[in-house]
Amino acid sequence: MEEIKARGGRVTAIATEDHCSALRLIAEEVIEIPKTDETLTAFLATIPLQLLSYQIAVLRGCDVDKPRNLAKSVTVE
Repeated sequence: MEEIKARGGRVTAIATEDHCSALRLIAEEVIEIPKTDETLTAFLATIPLQLLSYQIAVLRGCDVDKPRNLAKSVTVE
């Protein structure tokens, strides 16, 4: 993350509540997820990541309801 910042990039981090304070020193944005069992953390992180990717696609002007190549991947056997 420090290398990304050194090159002028923006850092957005997703972390559990107990790691957020350390990440706030490095990242511009920190998305908090509840602390849970370590094996379930990936599932909880998926929700904000999907919402973030949706919003980025909308901002880029992508058609989120009809993504390219969806029919091909669904119908090809």
